[in-house]
Amino acid sequence: MAFLKHAPRFIFCGVGSIWAAGAAVWAGDGPGVGGPPVRARVVQVEHPGATLIYEAQPRVVQDMVRHGMLQCTGQKDLKAAWLSVVSPKDVVGLKVYSGPGASSGTRPAVVEAVVQGLLQAGLPSSNIVIWDKHLFDLRQAGFTGLADRYHVRAAGSADAGYDQKVAYTNNPLLGTLVAGDLEFDLHGATSGRNSYVSKLLTSDLTKIISIAPLLNHNLAGVCGHLYGPSIGSVDNTQRFESSAQALAQAVPEIYALPDLGEHVALNITDALICQYQGEQLSRLHDSIELNQIWISKDPVALDTLGIQELDRERQARDLESHGDNPDLYQNAVLMELGVDDPAKIKLEVVH
Repeated sequence: MAFLKHAPRFIFCGVGSIWAAGAAVWAGDGPGVGGPPVRARVVQVEHPGATLIYEAQPRVVQDMVRHGMLQCTGQKDLKAAWLSVVSPKDVVGLKVYSGPGASSGTRPAVVEAVVQGLLQAGLPSSNIVIWDKHLFDLRQAGFTGLADRYHVRAAGSADAGYDQKVAYTNNPLLGTLVAGDLEFDLHGATSGRNSYVSKLLTSDLTKIISIAPLLNHNLAGVCGHLYGPSIGSVDNTQRFESSAQALAQAVPEIYALPDLGEHVALNITDALICQYQGEQLSRLHDSIELNQIWISKDPVALDTLGIQELDRERQARDLESHGDNPDLYQNAVLMELGVDDPAKIKLEVVH
């Protein structure tokens, strides 16, 4: 087998037993280990007119993203705000969650506002990529049309192919390979223990902005900033999606791979609509308009707040949670990927 250049930089000994050794810290403004408690900053922008009968209102959303970026970065103008996150030389991948469609997945209006901001900051349109695992899903959700309008790119990580030299190998679970996986039908193989990273990440993107919907996931808790980018970046993922325990190990470890976690510059939760049941299915009857956008450098903090909100909405309707998977987020904290303690999350609300 080819040499895999990116071996995991930590040891996993079962759910709840991780020792971190140099994983990226996405906490906000604290000094980290040995100092005062790390705090994550989350900027929450609210506007009652952000949606109208479950349809995003682009002009309002654009203004919300602008206010959020100014608050989050402390800059006085939008160009400076975006340039404090990325540079015009970066190839910036906007990671969306498109499988459920434009109503329940990441809404194109939020991505459009980010694209506009990056273009205003001077990034060439060719250096902006809207991506998810499958180009088909992007097309169905309206993202290829959005890409065409702004002359930016749309790309599927699976469609780009996988890098045989870069893989997640730390998990012994055996998975059934499917068409599109790098080792599928290679020398007669039908199963494999490696998950290879997409060439889109290893050879193209230099920065990633995660834009995730506030949408429940029955095993991960939320289709958020840890689950979406991790599962969307590698192949042979069916082996992880059989149980909450498997996801609790795999998702943080995949996120910590240098070609993913170290490139994430910003996370934006599209909380215009909160869908608390349904997962991959668009179910607006199990949704509520929150008319919010959350911005942070900490993916764990955003996912933690997301799960709390999903639970609140279910509790208000006497609905059971399908599983919030606290082990996943505790493992992410132990690997220093972010903060899951609400007491350490600084929430700044902008109206």
